[in-house]
Amino acid sequence: MRLSFTQPYTSWTHRLTRMMVRPLVHTTVTPNHLTTGRLVTGVASCAAFAVGDTTWDFWGGVIWIVSCLLDRADGELARLSGKTSPWGHQYDYACDIIVNGLLFIGIGVGLRDSVLGGWAIALGVLAGVSIVIASVLAELMEKADDSGQKAWSGVAGFDFDDMLYLFAPFAWLGWFFYILVGAAIVSPIMAILTAWRFFRHGR
Repeated sequence: MRLSFTQPYTSWTHRLTRMMVRPLVHTTVTPNHLTTGRLVTGVASCAAFAVGDTTWDFWGGVIWIVSCLLDRADGELARLSGKTSPWGHQYDYACDIIVNGLLFIGIGVGLRDSVLGGWAIALGVLAGVSIVIASVLAELMEKADDSGQKAWSGVAGFDFDDMLYLFAPFAWLGWFFYILVGAAIVSPIMAILTAWRFFRHGR
């Protein structure tokens, strides 16, 4: 059985949030309100992870799920209500970069008392900066391509960035040590691969 690539805005999470925001279409709630909620909850979740306590990790995971859903919901509300705009897209994009970069830094700070010691923070910064670089280059690739396709497509109804939802159960299971080490290895590789694709296609 062949797995098909997920087309833009058709993932399972897009469909879920589309149903969630439909009642908001004719209200005073705007996509930018949801984007701001995404930013606030995302930063709050990262701050909770930075505490380095199992209780804070639990609540950080709960808030992280909310933040990820809001990340999908703002775009769906914009499309359903006809309120898409270049500024709104850039605001959403900037919030995503901030939150996703801070995620790994927060995890690293939270693991400062582990066997990694101060290296945990360094690994978190490495992973966070790599994610930011890969995200910026991916955005530039998508703009240059102008086909509506994502730089990194998902499969079987899942988007590539749906993996971010997994950080909540990772927090609840106490797996952040392994996730941080893995991210510090994989994220720079992804940044390098994205840069290679970006410059290979002539920007």
